Order: sequence, then structure tokens, then C-alpha cells
Amino acid sequence: MAGADAETGTETVADTDAEAESKVETEAGAAAVTNAGAEAAMEAEEQGYYRQLWVEEPATRRRLPDPVRASAVRAVIIIAVTLIQAMVAFLCTLAGSWLAFPMVLSSVASTVVATWGALDVWVTRQVWNQRNGVVSVPSSTARALRRERRRARRQERASERTKERIRRQGGGAGQLSHS
Repeated sequence: MAGADAETGTETVADTDAEAESKVETEAGAAAVTNAGAEAAMEAEEQGYYRQLWVEEPATRRRLPDPVRASAVRAVIIIAVTLIQAMVAFLCTLAGSWLAFPMVLSSVASTVVATWGALDVWVTRQVWNQRNGVVSVPSSTARALRRERRRARRQERASERTKERIRRQGGGAGQLSHS
């Protein structure tokens, strides 16, 4: 026990307060690195005993688009299987097993497929960027295209509303005045 009286086995009040203060200072110093950590340290300091176990921090990068993420996962799985096949082929070759030759052949084929998987990630990302545009760039052409599409949809909806309004009012067929 740090700060305990050796003869009586009880802690002294001064040592306990000093430890608590140094603990709070240490927590406050470590938490000052991020804003979320600073907020957690202030809460812990106010409550005196509670310290958050999990502090949510904002993501530093944007999430990959779904098609790109799917192709990346597929590529990682294919590459992992290829590495396992290559390792098994190597070990079978060292052991002199009959399985070495088929494993080497399948490893070569699997390497071609793994290369295709890695290229698939790159191509999928390029296609996604081309179709949806790079939103982070202020001069993005995709933003202007979206703005034009939105404007066209608004005009279309407005014309539909006016046509519907005219239809409800009788359409003007045979009616010469509004009376």
C-alpha cells in the first residue's frame, strides 16, 4: 500500500489526497491531447470518481463507398488465400510431398486472380470517382452537375403542380372567364 502507515496498516489522509491530486493531474494532462479527451477529463474531475472508458472520436478520413469497400474486402480475402496457398506449396516442396506440384500450379493461378482483385479495387474506385465526382474538391464538376439536375427536377415539379392546378380548375375547356 502506498501511503500506508507501516505499524497500523491505515492510510494517512495527506498521502491519499496527494495521490488523488496527482492522479487527476495525470488524467487531465493525458486527456488534453484531444478535445474529446479534455471533455472526459473535465467530467472526471467534476465527478471525482468517474472516468469514461470509451471516448468517441470523429473519423479522420471519409468512409469508402460501398462498391469500393466490397471490392477491397474481396481482394483482401483472395490475397490471404493466395498467401496461404503459397506457404502450403513451399512447405510441401520442402517436405517432398506429391502435393507440391499441384499446389505450386494453383498458387500461380491464384496469384493471377489476386492481381486481378487488386486491380479491381483500383478500377472500381476510379469508376466511382468518375461517376459520382470527387466531392472534396471545391471545383468538382459533379457538384455542378448535381446542382443542374436538382434545378431541372424543381422546374419539372413546379410545372407538374401548375398543370395539376389547371386540371383541377377545369382546364379552361369551354370556360371563358373565372366567374
